[in-house]
Amino acid sequence: MSRRIAIFTDDPGWHGARLQEAIEAHGCSSEFVSLQQCGFEINGEGRGLRIAGFDTLPDGAFVRGVPGGSLEQVVHYLDILHALKHLGVCVYNDARAIERSVDKGMTSFLLHDAGIPTPPTWVLGEQDPTQILMQEFSAGHELVVKPLFGSQGNGLLRIADGDSLPAQALYNGIYYLQRFISTGSEDAHDWRVFVINGRAVATMLRRGRGWISNVAQGARCHPAVLEKELRELAEAAADVLEMNYAGVDILRDDRGRPYVIEVNSIPAWRGLQRVTHLDLTWMLVDDFLSCTHFTPLTEVI
Repeated sequence: MSRRIAIFTDDPGWHGARLQEAIEAHGCSSEFVSLQQCGFEINGEGRGLRIAGFDTLPDGAFVRGVPGGSLEQVVHYLDILHALKHLGVCVYNDARAIERSVDKGMTSFLLHDAGIPTPPTWVLGEQDPTQILMQEFSAGHELVVKPLFGSQGNGLLRIADGDSLPAQALYNGIYYLQRFISTGSEDAHDWRVFVINGRAVATMLRRGRGWISNVAQGARCHPAVLEKELRELAEAAADVLEMNYAGVDILRDDRGRPYVIEVNSIPAWRGLQRVTHLDLTWMLVDDFLSCTHFTPLTEVI
């Protein structure tokens, strides 16, 4: 019996289409599923979990998106992923990995605790940031203010001596402040390293139009050599956050010292695919299916 896969996404797009093609080429079938259409049915029958479009548990779940929403909504969506893993379904990446990486503060903490170089960072609730600003500015540094749960370069603000912090309410009551790392050139650039099953397989150089190097903000992708230093840092970061696959963002300062800036648990790879000869989707699906079951484990309800 063919394995049936759930691809969690609300916007399949290019990535969804490529995943379905590769899954089908591996002899399996797949369905796009919105986490918003899934839930718990705890009524004394079955296992209490309903996955939209599936009468039995999927043989595997590939996570391409978790919808935003209220705290309650997001916790509910992640609970669905937690429940699937609890019932023995391979969830790629699982909820715990997503939780670690979507929260920039926890990512920074775990990287630092593991000895992986990452920029000095402060995450503040009701603490007064004045002393931090004075200390950093007097040392000649600038800071980047980021949304704790932001992505794709949205909401980033660079501040220097003489600038004021934006209202904390604009960042949902939490300041995430990170020292700005100058790369020593006018254009922003960093490396995105793609890691699958603990191994860095490809990288690209991203050059931004300003100081932000996210592709979603207009950065251009260029081929790059996967140097040993980049490979080892990316693999270590993905391992610390316990990810099946990851997009690890690394930059070097004007002295060539590397820093891991971000670790993405639901990374896009369309830009990287344009500059590498490797079939990244095939590699992802090949690794993903190796951890799935050949037959459904149990009825859902």
